[in-house]
Amino acid sequence: MNQAGIYEQLITQLVEQNLDRETFYVGERSLENGEATSWLSRFLTRIIDIAMDSVPNGENRILEQINLANSVIEWLSDNIGDKELITDNLIDTQGKILTALLDKQNPVASNLPKYVESIMPLTGLTQSELFCGSNVGISLETEIKREIQSSDKIYWLVSFIKWAGIRIFKKELEEFTRSGKQLKVITTSYMGATDAKAVEFLASLPNTEVKLSYNTNRERLHAKSYLFMRDTSFHTGYIGSSNLSHSALTSGLEWNLKITSKEIPHIIEKSLSTFETYWESPDFERFDGKAQSKERLNIALQTARGSFDSNLPSFYFDIKPHSHQKNILEKLKVERELHGRYKNLVVAATGTGKTIISAFDFAKFYNENPEAKFLFLAHREEILKQARSAYRGVLKNSQFGELLVGQYKPEKFNHLFASIQSFNNQLSSLNLSNDYFDYIVIDEVHHITANSYRPILEHFEPTILIGLTATPERHDGADILKDFCNVIAAEIRLPEAINQRHLSPFQYFAIDDETDLTKISWSKGRYDVAELTNLYTLNDQRVIRIIQSLNEIITDISQMRALAFCVSKAHANYMAKKFTLSNIPCGVLTSDNSKDRDIQQQRLRSKEINVLFVVDIFNEGVDIPELDTLLFLRPTESLTIFLQQLGRGLRLIENKECCTILDFVGNSRPEYDFSHKFRALVGKTNQAISKEVKQGFPHLPLGCRIELQEKTQQMILRNISQATLNKNKLLNLISNYPHVTDLPLTLTNFLRIYPDITLEDIYKIKVGKFGGWNALIAASNQDDINEADFPIYAAYYRAINNRILVNTSFTYLRFVKALCESNFSLTNLVNIQSVPERHCQLFAVMCHYDFWDKTAKQAGFSSISSSIATLNISPLKEELLEVITLLIERLETQEFSMPSVENEIVDNSPLKMHVRYPKEHILIAFGDTTIDRKSSSREGVLNITSTNTELLFVTLNKCEKQFSVTTMYHDYAISPTLFHWQTQNSSKPTSGKGLSYIEHKQNKKTLILFVREQAKDAYGKTMGFVNFGPVELVKYEGSQPMNITWRLKHPMPTYMWHNSAKLAVG
Repeated sequence: MNQAGIYEQLITQLVEQNLDRETFYVGERSLENGEATSWLSRFLTRIIDIAMDSVPNGENRILEQINLANSVIEWLSDNIGDKELITDNLIDTQGKILTALLDKQNPVASNLPKYVESIMPLTGLTQSELFCGSNVGISLETEIKREIQSSDKIYWLVSFIKWAGIRIFKKELEEFTRSGKQLKVITTSYMGATDAKAVEFLASLPNTEVKLSYNTNRERLHAKSYLFMRDTSFHTGYIGSSNLSHSALTSGLEWNLKITSKEIPHIIEKSLSTFETYWESPDFERFDGKAQSKERLNIALQTARGSFDSNLPSFYFDIKPHSHQKNILEKLKVERELHGRYKNLVVAATGTGKTIISAFDFAKFYNENPEAKFLFLAHREEILKQARSAYRGVLKNSQFGELLVGQYKPEKFNHLFASIQSFNNQLSSLNLSNDYFDYIVIDEVHHITANSYRPILEHFEPTILIGLTATPERHDGADILKDFCNVIAAEIRLPEAINQRHLSPFQYFAIDDETDLTKISWSKGRYDVAELTNLYTLNDQRVIRIIQSLNEIITDISQMRALAFCVSKAHANYMAKKFTLSNIPCGVLTSDNSKDRDIQQQRLRSKEINVLFVVDIFNEGVDIPELDTLLFLRPTESLTIFLQQLGRGLRLIENKECCTILDFVGNSRPEYDFSHKFRALVGKTNQAISKEVKQGFPHLPLGCRIELQEKTQQMILRNISQATLNKNKLLNLISNYPHVTDLPLTLTNFLRIYPDITLEDIYKIKVGKFGGWNALIAASNQDDINEADFPIYAAYYRAINNRILVNTSFTYLRFVKALCESNFSLTNLVNIQSVPERHCQLFAVMCHYDFWDKTAKQAGFSSISSSIATLNISPLKEELLEVITLLIERLETQEFSMPSVENEIVDNSPLKMHVRYPKEHILIAFGDTTIDRKSSSREGVLNITSTNTELLFVTLNKCEKQFSVTTMYHDYAISPTLFHWQTQNSSKPTSGKGLSYIEHKQNKKTLILFVREQAKDAYGKTMGFVNFGPVELVKYEGSQPMNITWRLKHPMPTYMWHNSAKLAVG
């Protein structure tokens, strides 16, 4: 083997012998557990194909090939000890292929052979085929007619439907649906291309359902997929470029690939699963053919064509929160009910639906408090009118709220949308008591420190105060958090907002500007402004590089609207001068010409200028949705300011494909933080940001791209490596702590002084055989820990790092906290009076295993109480208490009891819904692990006979190092209440495990679903499982393995939606 290039094949013994490792770089990786079956099976398929073809030609060749195949089956059966493998799969020696099985009683046709011939697709049911509209070959139209006639269920997904296209299959579709078979169609009103007549015809057919997406600016469904499902499991599908139009299906130059479940089953499965996920999505609305549906469709089509009369009356439709908005609402609930904080700050980029979130939150409060008085404060009349419209839509009340702004004067003050100026002017004369308003919302709350806000905040004491902002960090250094319990209650992350189509996608180019920033002074977390200005204005080389990059990347600079962030006024003026000399129209906006703000913004909007140079300190008021380019001409040290600047260019507007970002990066100081910047762009993943950089950012939001020049990538990776917290850096920070602050050196204070360091960062670092805060303090002071104390230090480190940091259950964390406060005495526990005695007993066992991970006897204890009492070591106990307090403080999930399923063990379980537990805690809760016996469970399912319960443990990403098309879509959420799960390969519906799943309701068996994203988190720790709660069977398909759809008794937690709903968008 000496052909250079890339490969993806198993290394056989012969290949290994022939690899010339001296001459060639040999790329290789280890086969992962989750993918081994597929890899080895595919490999054997090729070998068997060669073996079969090697049987000599002759009269008995087919018989000899069959005998060879049967010999292989018998050998496999003997080796895995499965006799059913023989009885189920031995091939009959006649060598025939089954083509049909039709009932002779009440036959579907008088001539069954002729009928089968007329409906069998000419390209068969097992092989793929490409239809490309050529002169030679079978027409797509003819083949789809046969597919319809031979199917049991049909699922079509197309951008638009034309009557001329539907008319081709009118007869076949009518016969298909009249026979009791199911037809489902998803389409859109995109560009007004769909014919209403076609949709109405489909909706009129029996056993047919049609769903449409009307929000085509957000959805933009361009897929074309035709799936034909058969009860025999011989499914087929067509994926390509043809919509349901006459030209696309007959004469157009369209390419469509036929796929089959027998040849590429994972593609059919993914297509079906994606269709089901779309079908369950609230973004696709049912069209029932009734008057309201017809009107909704016609208005949507006219609007898309630009012919809708806006003077016609409009209707309110149900407005429902998207998944990321539900997540924010849940976090607000946790802030109030768990943490007792009723002054809540919500941070979200402009355009992400901050106002609508506050409307949903108020709707719940208003429903529970119908007499509630409400105040919404904002700066401008336009914002107030938009906000009132949003609240009216959510509340379904077109009379809700009055305006107090400009010429608008309210009749009452019950529900007020007021400008800060108007309300302030009348505050003294209104004579409202300090508790008059129950619920106050302040929009753009970063202005809260201004004098105009203080009288209102100081006078009123509402039950709930909500602050909305895109910019929690003010340039003047004023702190807005102190008015909101010193915490950000909830944030809409940038990737979520882009995935939900609330913000424009971005293309980010990090360009080496060949400057060296390592010599620039660094103080208080930022570069010295004067030195940066001097470096950037010293010569023209950097400007030449910037303009050259613009010419390479931007399509047409004369059509560009760019905002450029500079380090200082001098830098901004210098850049403007140089761009003007290069014939690029531009302007400058600094504090020197602040009166020209509106003029300069209009010049950029109209493309009179193509670039507006601004200084960080003055970019807050710039609001130009049309911006399509951002130039970062200076390093932005603050992540908050970076995201704020980024948000300027991500405003969504018609015909804006994306925002182009050019970030000119020099050789940075090690203190400069690239990792948090890229983490904010990528979003939450369970792998290190350095790996994202190396792999080319595979987990970016939809439509986004980050491109790093090779030299830039190397510098960024080096910077991330230098910034990564290791033992020496952490010990130096601890040693240097007294020189930074006068606060006592505690874990809590240390994390407050260094907010970018997390508990996980602290506990991933070992000093010798264990880690922990006390161990680190001792090491920084160069104190030795007594060797006799090593076991207890190791036990504490094991418990905190491996178990307690993984657990997000308030009740369990509170129990451990109570143990600390009671000096680890099980008889003197305080503050847990509401916890049932049985729960306390189970929690004690969980705690024992957290520390010792052995049975009591193996750990050398005579009882659970003696095991727990051993933990009463003062410095370690105080450390644990601090950790627990910090963990409780950061909880974001409201736990609650599992739904009742009439199973005593489940109904009285200490496990709560929607929180994460180490697997060991789950096993203890269901009695599989006790103080005297440790469970040996390692599988993804655990049947507990004594309680008639089965636990399903799902790991969503089974191959962490390598994307696997064969395992990625085994287990996933279809909707918040439906979950697709694949059984073990041996399960079949006729017996054993498979049958027990089908009959679980009759047998009163309880099934409980626990889900985690992957086996290890970014810190290398084993991830815990989130309790999704009891599930019930909806349907199943296939055998060995079976594909089962479960219905959750309670909707899944919203924070798990993005990872679980692999086939959804956003």
